[in-house]
Order: sequence, then C-alpha cells, then structure tokens
Amino acid sequence: MYPIAHRIGPVQAPYSAGGSMENGNKANKELRFGDAWRALKTLIVDPDRTDQVFVIIEALAGNSGEKQYRRFAATDLGQKVLAEQRDILTTLNDLDALHALPEGSLGKAYARFMSAEQISADGLVGASEEGSSNRPRDDADRLRYGLRLRDSHDLWHVATGYNRDLVGEASLLAFSFAQIRSPGIGVIVAMAWLKGGSIPGARRMIREAFQRGRKAAWLPAADWEGLLSQPLEYVRSVLSLGDVPDYEELRSSEGKKALDASVG
Repeated sequence: MYPIAHRIGPVQAPYSAGGSMENGNKANKELRFGDAWRALKTLIVDPDRTDQVFVIIEALAGNSGEKQYRRFAATDLGQKVLAEQRDILTTLNDLDALHALPEGSLGKAYARFMSAEQISADGLVGASEEGSSNRPRDDADRLRYGLRLRDSHDLWHVATGYNRDLVGEASLLAFSFAQIRSPGIGVIVAMAWLKGGSIPGARRMIREAFQRGRKAAWLPAADWEGLLSQPLEYVRSVLSLGDVPDYEELRSSEGKKALDASVG
C-alpha cells in the first residue's frame, strides 16, 4: 500500500498550476516519466518518503493543474481568495485559536486531529519544497491556489473522515483524484489498488472513496475559513460528503511509532 504518510501526509499537491508563462498564457508542461518512475520506486521501498509523492505528482502534472486553477479562479470563493490574498496556512497554524472554537466544530476537530497526530500544517511545506522544482515559475495567483490546496490537505482528512493510516491515505488519494484529476495522484492510487489486494477491505475503500469524491462538492473551492467555526456534521452536509467511512486503521511502522509516542 502506498500512503501519503505526512511528514510526512491528498496529498494533495504539489499544487502548482504547472508550466511557465509565455505571452501571458501557460505553456505546455513536459511530462517527466523517468523522474516519476524513479520516485515511485523510492516510494515503494519507503512509503514514508512524502517528498517522492510530490515528485510524482509534479512530474506527471502536465497542464492538469492549470485547468484546476482556472476552474478555481472562476468561482466566487476563488475570486475572493485571490483578491483578499488569503493565506490559510497562518489560520491553520494557530492551534490555540482552533482549540478554542465550539465543541463539535470543524476547527476544533482539526486542532484535535493535528495534536493527536503530532503534526502541523507546516509539515507538508518542507516535503513539498523538497519534491517540487517548478513552483517559482507560477504567478502569484496560481501559487496562492496551489499553496491553499496543499495546506488544506489535513482539513480534507478531517472533513472526509479518512485518517492518516495506510488505508485512509490511499482512500483520500482516491477521493482527491476524483476531485482534481491529477495524473500523478492517479498513478499512486493505481499502485495502492494493486497492492491493496492483500489488505481486507482496502480495495473497496479505495473504490468507494473515488465514487465519493465524484459525488462531493468541489473541495478546492470550499470556504474553509468560514467553515472552521461550523459544526463538522454541517460541513459534511454542505460539502455533500455523505457518510463517514467505518474502517479498521492500518499504520506503517513509522506511523505507528509516531502515534504511540503521541499517546505514550
């Protein structure tokens, strides 16, 4: 099974729109199959190498990120985020403020999730910077979109109910692939599917997560700042996430050590 074992942690990135700017338009971005294959082999040997996840996603991104950026920029929320120059990372790093939110709220659930897992929103920053090479070529708006998508990864965990174990990460990747159609994420999901045959219920979880992602609202355009104070069940309803999956977690050895240390 191939998790996005945070710190390593959908995912979800490198959320660069991809490509370089030529005459005001995004140029086609070359697919780097060799880089993706080498990173995939590294990830097979060491599933906790999140930086390699970012290498795979970027190497196979093509223009998929640009399409998603344009979709985001066309939404009301996207226009607000870009105009207000919102930085969700600052909000998510203030765990004291999030812990102070009402019981049952998305923000409080997120803070508890981060504290229990002993991770921070900054954790994906280092991994993405190690695994990404092209982000500086993006303009300010595309960069803001990409960073917002990256930094909200753990919010997706909390909202969907998929945890950071192997099955949960693979399921969130499948959900994410249905949402943003990143070819690199698709490759990792396919490998997780192939390897998941030895884990009871894993393939079913991955398949159902993909279907769930297709039915859900488009999470890149979710107003996370406004939703943090709202009841988690309300958030799941608004985002059409359906029922939270009930499954048995399976942790990698490193993930289990980290979790044991947090409760020890």
